[in-house]
Amino acid sequence: MNVPNLRSPYAQTGGIYYFPRMLDKIRLHAAGKLPQDYHANLGGGFDGRAISFLWLEYPALVERVKEGGSDDEILDWAVAQGRRPSPEENEIWNDFMRKRGWNDESAERLAMRKRESGLEKRDDVQTFFDYIDADEGRPLHSRT
Repeated sequence: MNVPNLRSPYAQTGGIYYFPRMLDKIRLHAAGKLPQDYHANLGGGFDGRAISFLWLEYPALVERVKEGGSDDEILDWAVAQGRRPSPEENEIWNDFMRKRGWNDESAERLAMRKRESGLEKRDDVQTFFDYIDADEGRPLHSRT
């Protein structure tokens, strides 16, 4: 499903994948524009992983996002509240996140989601980031 103003999980702020997407989801939810299908995973799933990576509490992040500001300003707030990952930690995080579903313990779940969405014949959809982009009608990113 295409959701206006919801970025790809490959989008980055401060060199961190997924963070901008999580902020988009919070903003859209606050504005009443986030489809119901997305509500169950607010603060969980990849959001939960991002929160854990930055040592934040999701409700605090939601309140900060509602105050307004750019993605960079909110990330500055986030690292002041939690922690600033090192460049090496960002690299590990980004590689881990962009490969979820590819030859790991979540591969079976990815296959199930592809079947549910009619994407089972899409061999180019190999990770959850790929799945999200394909499901939301975006072209897939190169893994190189």
